[in-house]
Amino acid sequence: MNIALILVIPFLGTVLGSAMVFLMKNKINSKVEKLLLGFASGVMIAASVWSLLIPSLDMAKEQENVTWVPAAIGFLLGIVFLLALDSLIPHIHLNTEKPEGIKAKVKKEIMLVLAVTLHNIPEGMAVGVVLAGSLLGNTGISMAGALVLAIGIAIQNFPEGAIISMPLKSEGMSKAKAFAYGALSGIVEPMGAIITILLTSTVVPILPYLLSFAAGAMIYVVVEELIPESQAGEHSNIGTIGVAIGFVIMMILDVALG
Repeated sequence: MNIALILVIPFLGTVLGSAMVFLMKNKINSKVEKLLLGFASGVMIAASVWSLLIPSLDMAKEQENVTWVPAAIGFLLGIVFLLALDSLIPHIHLNTEKPEGIKAKVKKEIMLVLAVTLHNIPEGMAVGVVLAGSLLGNTGISMAGALVLAIGIAIQNFPEGAIISMPLKSEGMSKAKAFAYGALSGIVEPMGAIITILLTSTVVPILPYLLSFAAGAMIYVVVEELIPESQAGEHSNIGTIGVAIGFVIMMILDVALG
């Protein structure tokens, strides 16, 4: 199986989602936005459990460690890592005017892109660590599992790409520039995946920790940003429906194909 293809698949999801700006007439419908945010949340939650935490527990057991220790430590470190990035990187979320992170004279559209880029860092790490596990062998992680995770993240990156490029167009940016910004927000995924693979290949025993680390980082994004944004204002039940659909689709992909 082509490793480069697995690395690129999540990025392609962001690119295709960002391309939806070319079909846009006005602002993105708020109900559609909530559904897409909820869907992305559901996919990330399921991927964190089936593709990352469960393999972390299984691998720790095979290494004859206390099963829950790597999963617990890695998960909490992933939360702390994203919390630190969230506190340092200047960014702004959808439907808000108050920037977060270190104060900096950065345009609003750039801060919107940085917010989505922040989401994509743990997703790239997740693909990288699972792919590294499959390449190492004797880890219980298959190449098919890595492919399924990459496809799952690409599916949830599609709405994320649309959610970043469409508001940029609504802010007055040209469609071509909004597409470029949205697409570039996903470039950190293959980069993060490659760095994670290189790190994991040198220190095999830390693989269970890295799996749960990626899970913690992804859950941070879901709880801190995606779900609150999907539940804000009216029609919050639409976001909840999106979570259910995304969770079930990713769970089926992982169990049936991984």
